[in-house]
Amino acid sequence: MRGPASPGWLLVVLCAATGAYCLLRMRSSVEEQRRAAGGEALMAFGMAAMAVPAAVPAPPRWAWLAYTAVFGAAAVRALWVARTSPHHVHHLVGACAMVYMAEVMATAPGHHSHGGSGVPLLTGALLLYFTGYVLRSGLRLLPMGSVAGGAGTVGWADRPELSQACRLSMGIAMLAMLVTL
Repeated sequence: MRGPASPGWLLVVLCAATGAYCLLRMRSSVEEQRRAAGGEALMAFGMAAMAVPAAVPAPPRWAWLAYTAVFGAAAVRALWVARTSPHHVHHLVGACAMVYMAEVMATAPGHHSHGGSGVPLLTGALLLYFTGYVLRSGLRLLPMGSVAGGAGTVGWADRPELSQACRLSMGIAMLAMLVTL
């Protein structure tokens, strides 16, 4: 990604830590949570790899094509699963955004291929979507009344507030990556 190295490395660490927590969530006793966590882990580690600052030598073109293939396959899977699970519509948009960013990076030396001025339409649409997603995710973290107690001890893999915080940080990371296009 283009931009200063320090924020780029912080973005890499944030995405990698989010991916690691998503792997931990795959140990959940709830099947839907395990399934969602796998897709989110793929997304987080892919974002970490894409966010490596420009100070590091750029990967070869085939690496970006590999990202396109992996996230294209993830988009097809999310499209299939989205038939029954609305949460996977977001996974579909995220995977398509990753395909888009990989294509932009594959076609442009220095990761900046948009001719003309202004923000390309697709980048702008993705920025709007992820801004809304981040705001919605942030609101979901706010306490809304009293929480029913006595549910017993919840393991780290089943903490809804942590998984929501991970989704929020991945949304913020996606915004940061899209802005650098």
